[in-house]
Amino acid sequence: MSELYSANPVMFKNNPLGFILSILLIPAFGIGIIILLYWYLQTKASKLSVTEHDILYEKGLLSKERSEVGITGVRTVTVRQSFFNRIFGVGAIDIYTAGDDPEISVKGLPDPNRVRELIKARQNGG
Repeated sequence: MSELYSANPVMFKNNPLGFILSILLIPAFGIGIIILLYWYLQTKASKLSVTEHDILYEKGLLSKERSEVGITGVRTVTVRQSFFNRIFGVGAIDIYTAGDDPEISVKGLPDPNRVRELIKARQNGG
């Protein structure tokens, strides 16, 4: 079972203004370093993987929460990108199965349209 896509949310590309503001706050009693460290740990704590048959979303550092969805059970994949997200190639992904609420929702992933294309290709037998 090989991974077709595996990524953590990104920091700078997802929120460049927040990143620059954090850098500017470093001289102010180290507040910027604390913000950047917290932000870094948040991004490394979640990961989306797409394999040939499944979509796996892992969240958490010390305690883990894992959501696994079969590609055949996916009803809709929604990709949301703002203007700046499109420039930097990141976005949010919502994966829906049977309900009205997304089963998996991830913000700040690199190349979100590739995830949607991989899922659709696997559903169509590709």
